[in-house]
Amino acid sequence: MADIEKSFPMLMNVIKGKTKPRFKKNKKTLENKIKDAFEMLENCQLCERTCNVNRTEKIGYCKVGDKISVSGHYIGRNQDLSIFNPSYDVFFLGCVLNCVFCHNPKTSQAIEPRLNLTEKQIAKIIDSRKSNKIVDFVGGDPIPHIPFVLKILDNIQKDVPVMWNSSFYMTTQAMELLRGVIDVYSPDFKYGNDQCAKRLSKVKNYTEIIKRNIEMAVEDSEVVIRHLVLPNHIECCSIPVIDMISDNYGDSVLVHLSDQYNPTWKAKKYDDINRCLRKKEFKEVVDYATKKYLNFVDDY
Repeated sequence: MADIEKSFPMLMNVIKGKTKPRFKKNKKTLENKIKDAFEMLENCQLCERTCNVNRTEKIGYCKVGDKISVSGHYIGRNQDLSIFNPSYDVFFLGCVLNCVFCHNPKTSQAIEPRLNLTEKQIAKIIDSRKSNKIVDFVGGDPIPHIPFVLKILDNIQKDVPVMWNSSFYMTTQAMELLRGVIDVYSPDFKYGNDQCAKRLSKVKNYTEIIKRNIEMAVEDSEVVIRHLVLPNHIECCSIPVIDMISDNYGDSVLVHLSDQYNPTWKAKKYDDINRCLRKKEFKEVVDYATKKYLNFVDDY
């Protein structure tokens, strides 16, 4: 089992007050990043769907326009990873994927009411929360909200580290906007092949894009890779994901293996995922991760 604190020495230094969060260290670069990010909304290429929609005039594939779309927030999302608990989670509406088994469809499909909060107001709320160890940007997916997230960071006064909790299906331009400002990246590595990704999340070139972005994240900061184990997808997805992480990073990144799958949203229409995950399936994945000497935590 992983020693979580040893997996994040830079984050621990921020939490202990020995150093500032990265967005504070690189405050001077934020102004240019914000400018570039908002300009991208006019021909949006933040996610790898590159829909090129002018989001100042209409919403993109992600169901987000040129205004911040906050769904809600709560404390304690990362109870299984004690180093992040309690966290302050900013939930954004909209998503760049289209997962048939989405666990939060009202959020990803932007069905929930949008809270009328500005970036300055969110920053003020974050500043008012005294006990939280980290701010976690999540969704839905925060990728379409990168301009607004950068603006939030520019308005935060206290020294709180930042986690980017996303699908990671984003362009290199989007990754560059985040470079130097994120303390912990938490990419979601769902599939071990492009066929499953296309069928269940309606995306192309999935593995190439996620591998590339994880590599960029590892070069930039500390990383915890999340993998939700799907029923009947051990050989085609979980094993290849574990192999990729083991072959490229060994135990230098933390992996969170999750058994929290249940057939929600449209999953009932797909025979292979139309049931909950079995304990023996999850044990098989955990045993394989142990065999590969992965640095991981699980939901057992």
